Amino acid sequence: MSDWFNIVHVGFGFLMGGADIIPGVSGGTVALILGIYERLVTAVSRFDTTFLGHLRKREWTAAARHIDLGFLVALGAGILTGVVLLANLMHWLLEHRQEQTYAAFFGMILASAWIVARLVPKWNAGSAGLLLLGAAFAFWLVGVPALQNPPTGPVYILFCGMIAICAMLLPGISGAFILLILGTYTDITGALRAILKFTDLSGNGLILAAFGFGALIGLLSFSKLLKYLLKHFEAPTMAVLCGFMLGSLRKIWPFKIETSEPGLPLKERTYENIQPDFTASGTWMTLGILVVAGVVIFAIEYFAVKHGQSAEEEIDELTETA
Repeated sequence: MSDWFNIVHVGFGFLMGGADIIPGVSGGTVALILGIYERLVTAVSRFDTTFLGHLRKREWTAAARHIDLGFLVALGAGILTGVVLLANLMHWLLEHRQEQTYAAFFGMILASAWIVARLVPKWNAGSAGLLLLGAAFAFWLVGVPALQNPPTGPVYILFCGMIAICAMLLPGISGAFILLILGTYTDITGALRAILKFTDLSGNGLILAAFGFGALIGLLSFSKLLKYLLKHFEAPTMAVLCGFMLGSLRKIWPFKIETSEPGLPLKERTYENIQPDFTASGTWMTLGILVVAGVVIFAIEYFAVKHGQSAEEEIDELTETA
């Protein structure tokens, strides 16, 4: 069956899209489990001068074959469907079950940080120092007032799309988590939710278009830099990324109190982290969710290794295409 109508690849894309919308779950790792990561990375890496040469000569068939366009279209359709369908649920959970949802995110990111730490070939004083530096910077960054109420214009959304797509290329790092840190996660999920309800199609369509265009730019440009860093400076890069993930946990600490006026839209609400109340039964339930979420990430990594490759091999393949 042709990839243009391959329902299996559409289904694979759906699973990846569902993972990509959850901060802490890497769509790339899901692709690894499904056995399509190598093909996906290869296809993305072929948006190069050869591809542009085919386009200039109007060799449409050769251009499509070079980038495995049929596979990308089938996978992309599934990813888009998965993202759109799950975005509504994620937005509702953040609005009405924030403590439990953040606990799940916290557990997933903490486990993912451990997986990323294992990608450092050899830990030494320099790697540890870079981890601490990355953690300190991220801890400060997520507390900056500007990120509590970030810009809402299409230019900032475009920038976030560029950064998030690069994170999606790395094992254990979720692009959705990057959006959460940058303060635009609810913008994207809210826009997708509104589109499904046919509300403010022009405004929400602009948000999604800006994000999509930014993702495309990041895929074709920043991803090359990312591959270069991983190829030539793998240990320092992964150490900094691991520290960044750990420091960013400040943003999704589950236990918070709202400091803004009641009734504001989700994006405009502000919170302050507090100590958990261990005498409350709800606290232990939240901590239980955190632990279970972390176990889920380790289980995903286990099946990725069992049925495909390890995260270390995933990085090796990514750098080979640089």
